[in-house]
Amino acid sequence: MTKIFISAGEASGDLHAAAITKEILALDPSAQVFGMGGDALRAAGGEVVFDFKQYSIMGIVEIIKALPMFFALRDSFRKLMVERQPDCFVTVDYPEFNMRAAKVAKELHIPIVSYIPPSAWAWRPGRATMVAKLVTKVACIYPFAYDVYKAAGANVDFVGNPLVDIVHPSLPVAEAKAKVSKVEGRPLVLLLPGSRVKEITNVLPIMLEALPLIKAKLPNADFVLQKAPTIDTELLESILKTSFLPVRWVEGDNYDVMSACDAAIATSGTVTLEAALCGLPSVICYKANGLSVAIAKKMVRVKYIGLPNLIAGKEILPELIQEKLTPRNIAEGVLNFLSADKHETIKQELKNVVDRLGAPGATKRVAELILKVAGENK
Repeated sequence: MTKIFISAGEASGDLHAAAITKEILALDPSAQVFGMGGDALRAAGGEVVFDFKQYSIMGIVEIIKALPMFFALRDSFRKLMVERQPDCFVTVDYPEFNMRAAKVAKELHIPIVSYIPPSAWAWRPGRATMVAKLVTKVACIYPFAYDVYKAAGANVDFVGNPLVDIVHPSLPVAEAKAKVSKVEGRPLVLLLPGSRVKEITNVLPIMLEALPLIKAKLPNADFVLQKAPTIDTELLESILKTSFLPVRWVEGDNYDVMSACDAAIATSGTVTLEAALCGLPSVICYKANGLSVAIAKKMVRVKYIGLPNLIAGKEILPELIQEKLTPRNIAEGVLNFLSADKHETIKQELKNVVDRLGAPGATKRVAELILKVAGENK
């Protein structure tokens, strides 16, 4: 029996881990997949020993404060590895913790697959060399990341981007529009405030202040918010009560919701690329602890923070970071997307981004790679 220990530490990673697990079990129904994840991993047939929601931290300063918790989690990982003797340890993104856990697996002579490895192309390029020495196989989802890891001497594959496999509407169009109360002829703006509490409290109030400015220029505009399962309903509703305009919130069917909307206001993260795959342009927002941002500015080596912009090699979506994150700037970005002369242009730019993500089948290729590495350990 093949045993796979998988570690995903946030909502997007949970979706990727679930997709991998589904493919692994399709290829080898007797396999066991267990580790850290959430509801998606559980639904795919994985055993969630550690629920990632307890360890979702945003910001460099916040991570430092939470170090004792992560040290305890690392020790729990070691104990589980010793008890269950996995044939392969799979890290899915979440680099600050996962690379520490990978060192434990290395000490225990467990092969390691790093899926969506640390962003050495963005900052701390020395991490690529560290990862190359640590893991058995690196599976990159961006061509530019493959180049960095190849140069660092890693055993690396460009597997394509898993979102090409994952991001697909599943509901009939009429049902998707009904879910978000889409009215024909009325532009619908989607709020994507994030999956962490700090994102909600830092960014959502500013998003809400932008809505009257949009409404003033587009009186027929409507608004809906996509709630992440990690966000407490009471917290969300307490913030929405401060809005000058009514904002409905929905949960689930993420890609159907995105596909039914016309523009988005999104906290920076994978969600902006998911939206791009749905043809939905986003105003990218980011606000965090001032010290965390100051440290990041010293270390980050890339010009953009938004994945669609990084892939495009230019700013096709506005990036509003810290002091640039104002209600007026948000409103201007949304109104630009919805203008008749710009709407089709941005749609084509998003299509170009999607074309660069690689062929479908990335998730299956990763599952095959994991089972191959695990098989060589038997």
